[in-house]
This record gives sequence, structure tokens and C-alpha cells, in this order.
Amino acid sequence: MAGLASRRAFKRARRVLVGGVNSPVRAFRAVGGSPVFMRRGRGPRLEDADGRRYLDFCLSWGPLILGHARPEVVAAAQAALRQGSSFGASTEAEVELAEVIRQAVPSMELVRLTSSGTEAAMSAVRLARAFTGRDLTIKFAGCYHGHADSLLVAAGSGALTLGIPDSAGVPKAWARTTIILPYNDLPAVAAAFKRWKGRVAAILVEPVAANMGVVLPRDGFLQGLRELASRHGALLVFDEVITGFRVCYGGYQKICKVSPDLTVLGKIVGGGLPLAAYGGRRDVMRLVAPLGPVYQAGTLSGNPVAVAAGLETLRLLKSERPYPVLERRTRDLAAAMRAAASRANVPVTINAIASMFTVFFTDHPVPDYAGAKQADAKVYGRFFHALLERGVYFPPAQWEAAFLSSAHGTADMALMNKAMTQAFESMGC
Repeated sequence: MAGLASRRAFKRARRVLVGGVNSPVRAFRAVGGSPVFMRRGRGPRLEDADGRRYLDFCLSWGPLILGHARPEVVAAAQAALRQGSSFGASTEAEVELAEVIRQAVPSMELVRLTSSGTEAAMSAVRLARAFTGRDLTIKFAGCYHGHADSLLVAAGSGALTLGIPDSAGVPKAWARTTIILPYNDLPAVAAAFKRWKGRVAAILVEPVAANMGVVLPRDGFLQGLRELASRHGALLVFDEVITGFRVCYGGYQKICKVSPDLTVLGKIVGGGLPLAAYGGRRDVMRLVAPLGPVYQAGTLSGNPVAVAAGLETLRLLKSERPYPVLERRTRDLAAAMRAAASRANVPVTINAIASMFTVFFTDHPVPDYAGAKQADAKVYGRFFHALLERGVYFPPAQWEAAFLSSAHGTADMALMNKAMTQAFESMGC
């Protein structure tokens, strides 16, 4: 339960902010109760407005793979800020960041920095349309690529229909440029190419879905997308805003050995500050202005403070290589959670990879959005608040990913094991 200071802050916020928040999930509508207002973070922990401390498994929705306020990252951002917060002109640091990204993600032969994942994904889709001269995009139900109009769509009434608006204010004509298909369903993709022959510009996919909760690709799914895109003259676009530098140094495309035509990055590449990127094949990227006719610009693109934080984060990830330890701790935590839930007779399915996982409150497998929607959001809300009472902060929504950082140590994991065991026991049947 939120403390007095958080409740007062929320009451004040509702007078001036829409719904009292600047992003909907922060309002706690998905889990109930009043939202907790945070005032500082350090390492694996958060402190709220009432001075309560929490072990954090949300980590700003993924970017803080090194934990909160990593001293080296803070120092790099401070040093950059002392030189100026924004120039509206080019800097050598942004060139260096692009070089580091290209070295880590070889498919990104040319890179463009932006300020948000939404902006980067929107720009990548626009570029794919320009390159192919086509108007349709395939995306997958449950995968989120930001709130650009053509991507903020829901599935139509059948498996092979164009999208319908998923938000007020999205014109039907724009939604109908997007085809929504089930994740992990290659035959549906093949059928879509057949139905809309010569009209599909791109397949846009999270290689590991994380916005319906963590859902892993089936063996051969991403390879099949690559083959279908190439066969039909469409571009394959990987949205690695979450998986980029989270699952390994370089992103999931390095693990699955599939080379997309375009890649979208965000979160970790900005070190916790607003920064994202898109990039890919040189012949495709050369269509972006000023080299080509595809316009995209941003006053704060390549912001020097965000670039400095991103560069230092990637430097630390490359030198420290925390991935094996993170993967082991995530695997051990998932196993402990399954065991604790079983003892309490609480049905769960836990999908996990690297340092990201989701606890779905269902006894069915979760291979796609339909499977994810079977999870009981009300039970998750009880679980969330049971953890919160025990000093653990989880994502305040069932269909999101939880994360570990390299700042989570052995003692922190022991605290988490105790808290989640007690949480399951309090919910048990």
C-alpha cells in the first residue's frame, strides 16, 4: 500500500497531470491501489516518497541493467552536462556511440540516433515503405513498438484482416496499413504474403516478445520470418528496444543468428536517459535525409548527456560481461518461484530468458498473445501488492517483463526468495 507521502503526491498530481501520471501504467490501474512515488534509486533498490525501500525488479522497464545510479554512468553524464546540455549540432561523442553500436550489432551498417523507441520504430517503418515502395506492415499481436498511429492497432475480426484502431484518434485508414498476426505463427505470415501479394513492405517483430510479458520465439520462427521476407521482397525489422544489450552484448540477433534488414534499439543504449536508435543495411539507410528523401529529424537526437550515459553503460557491459551471472540468477529465481507457487497451490507459468522474465498466473503455456491473455490479472495484482508489502517492487501490470541487474547480489536474491515465498503463501489455496 502506498504511504501517506505517495498518496498526497498522487492527489496533487491529478490536478495537473493527466490521470496523475506521464505514462498510463504508472497509475496502478492494472494492479489496483494508489501508485508509489519514487524519489531515489541506488544499485538494486528504490526509495519512495515515504522513505520506504524496495528491491527493484522493474528497473525503469529494462534500461538499468547496471542498477540505479551506477557511479561511472552518473559521472559520465555529469561530465557531459558540465560542457552543455544540448547543442542542436553534431558532436564526436554521438559518432563514437554509433561506432560502438555498429561494432556490437554488425547488421546496423548505418545508424541514426533518436530520443525514443517510438520515434525509432516509426522511422524504421517509414523507411521500409519508402525502400520497397509498398504500404503494408506485418506486426504481431501483443508486440508493442511505441504509440505511432500505424502501429497502435489491434487485430481485426479474423486471422487475416488488416488492423483496427487500438486507440481513439487513430484514423482507420492508418490502422489498415498494418496486418496483425499471431506471434510464433509462420503459416499465418506466409498466408498474409499470399493474400497481399506485392504490398507488404516489412515484417516488424520483437525477436523475444516482452510487451505481453516475456514470450520466446519458437525454434525456426525468426529464421522463417527472414526467409519469407527475403522471398517476397520485404524488409525484416527487429525491434530490440528491450532485448538489445539485455540478452547479450549485441542483442538477440546475435543469439539466433538472424540478420535483420533494420534494427531498432533503445533503453540500455541510453544508459537510462532518453535515447534510441535505428539502423541497418547501408543501401536502405541511405534513403534517410540528408542522403535521401525519407525525412526524420529531432532537436534532441544524439543529446550529449544521454550519449555519454549510453557510451559508459556499453563500455561497462563490454568489460564486465555480466550476462552469465545474470542468466544464472534469473534461472534460479524462476525455478524457486515455480517451486514456491506449487507448494502454495498457485498455478503459474514463468517465461524467462537471460535477465528478463514474466510470472503469468495461468497453468497454460504462453507462446503468444492469446496465451498471455489467459493469465489472471487480478491474481497478479494480489501478488504485486504482497511483494510490495515485503519490500519488493515488481512491474505494476501482469503483461510486462521483470528484470534483473548486475547490482542484484546474492543477499538481494535471498531477500527476493523469502519475499516471493511469503507472497505465494499469502495467496495460496
